[in-house]
Amino acid sequence: MPDERLRNKNYPQHEVILRNRQNLEVTGVLNVESFDAQEFVLKTQYGFLAIRGENLHIKTLNLENGIVAIEGLIFDMGYFDEGMSAGEKAKGFFSKLFR
Repeated sequence: MPDERLRNKNYPQHEVILRNRQNLEVTGVLNVESFDAQEFVLKTQYGFLAIRGENLHIKTLNLENGIVAIEGLIFDMGYFDEGMSAGEKAKGFFSKLFR
């Protein structure tokens, strides 16, 4: 069942396309909150999206159109709601994941 918070919002389309764990395209991006070679945190219309991997780098960045493309080896991804800083969100999720 869809989350009630998401069903009531009239956001443009948001897509996450992962090809061969090496090329990631995300639409509906509002901002790049933080990034380095191991982790990206993107603010989307549906919450924060954290991407972890190895040798990550930006291939395409067009915030005017809400498009971000990332290359590198993708390990995992997860969404977070607002309320914590982007770094805390990613750390909280990933520390639970890798206990």
